[in-house]
This record gives sequence, C-alpha cells and structure tokens, in this order.
Amino acid sequence: MAVFGRKRRASGDVDSHVQEQDDARRVDESEDADLPQDAATPDSAPGTQGPYDRDEVPGLEGRLDLGSLWLAPTPGMQVRLDMDPQTGEVTSVTAMLGQSSLQLQAFAAPKSEGIWAEIRAEIAQSVTAQGGTAQEAAGTYGTELHTRIPARGADGRTVHQQARFIGVDGPRWFLRGVVTGPAAADVVHLAPMLFVLASTVVVRGTQARAPRELLPLSLPTDLATEDAVDDDPEASGDPELSELKPFERGPEITEIR
Repeated sequence: MAVFGRKRRASGDVDSHVQEQDDARRVDESEDADLPQDAATPDSAPGTQGPYDRDEVPGLEGRLDLGSLWLAPTPGMQVRLDMDPQTGEVTSVTAMLGQSSLQLQAFAAPKSEGIWAEIRAEIAQSVTAQGGTAQEAAGTYGTELHTRIPARGADGRTVHQQARFIGVDGPRWFLRGVVTGPAAADVVHLAPMLFVLASTVVVRGTQARAPRELLPLSLPTDLATEDAVDDDPEASGDPELSELKPFERGPEITEIR
C-alpha cells in the first residue's frame, strides 16, 4: 500500500445525506451462545474466499490492523481513514485503486439473522428520496444495490454519481462495502476492489453490542504516534496529507456517500 491518509470531509458534500439510526436498538443476546451455521442470509453470506471472520484466520498475516477491520496489502492501493470531527474516532476505511474506491465499515448484527436485506431496502428508499435510482442486481456476494444520485458538477450541470453497495452478513457482524468510481459500473475495474473485500478480516470481538452499532476502528500503531505531523498536514509538505482537511463525520450504516 503506497499511501495512508486520514481525512475529515467537508460537511457541504452534495452526497452526504444522513439517515439517523434508531437508538433504541436491542442489545445482542448472550455472547456465550454459538452462531447457527445458517445465520447468514443466502444472498449476502461470506464466500470461501472471504471476507473472513477473525476466528477463520490464524493472525494478521501481513494485513493492516485497523481495529475491527484487517486489510491485506494490495499493489498500488492507497488507504484513507475518515474521522468524526467531534470525537476524533475513525468511522470508515476507504481503499483506493486508481480512480475507484471501496469504503468499508463493519457493524454489529444479530446472531440469528442477517440484516443486509433490511439495510438494502433503507438505502434504496434514501436514494429515491434524493431523486436518484436504486436497482438490485446479482453480484459476487449475492444481491447488490446499484445507485445513481443526481448532483451538481463543477460546471454547474447535473451529473449522476454511481455507487455499488455490497453487503456481507457474517457471524454477529455485517460488512458494508460501497464502490465508487469506474468500478461502480465496470466489472473490469471492479475485480481489484472485490479482491480487497475478499481479503478483509472482520474482528467482531466478544463485547455485547446493539445491532447496527459501528464496530470500532483505530489507527495503526505507527500512525498513531505521528499525530503531531498529521495535525498540521500543510506544514508537512506531503501532497496526500494536504488533502486531509476539512473534517467531517463518517457515514452511518445506511448513509449515502
């Protein structure tokens, strides 16, 4: 991975529409119970190639430890962390290859059933409410959601932002991937992004969490010690770090980015 950056986006982004989540979500049942083998829904279950649960791998094996997500190094890949400006917490991870990107977030989920079908419907409703279109399609991990949202381009004309939402229901976790750029519409560009997704490991942990609660992400140890430099990206002279301002809170589970 060539570059690692942290970014807090401007709150004025045309596609940052937050759909608030229900704070009264029920906390998981006893953590001692084993997950039934058929708990993941058929249209979003992890394949034999991954993404993997922490219990399915012996260790990091060269992956980047970001807390609840472990990412495998990929030639030419850049990684960005999006952070909450109020708390400083990392809220999402974005892997970038060329002009395409894959945003990843892991959430807690019930033991007995997957939540991708429900989340997919909510995202589609949010997209159509914004004047966009949302269409389900078969993909590598089952049912995907392909969206197009109207936005104003740099020249003032209306453009359509395309995104491909991929959901994977795992054992007590749900992984959401959002593909944008050429890979959102072209299967050739999509292939490397799917490799990143398939190589990812989700670390759910044993702590009781409410369904849809974001699993905590963290900076790698070596980057966490460089806060003084990152707090003044323009002074660092690093062209990648100069793009890390201004800051914005990361997306929620059904938020469109």
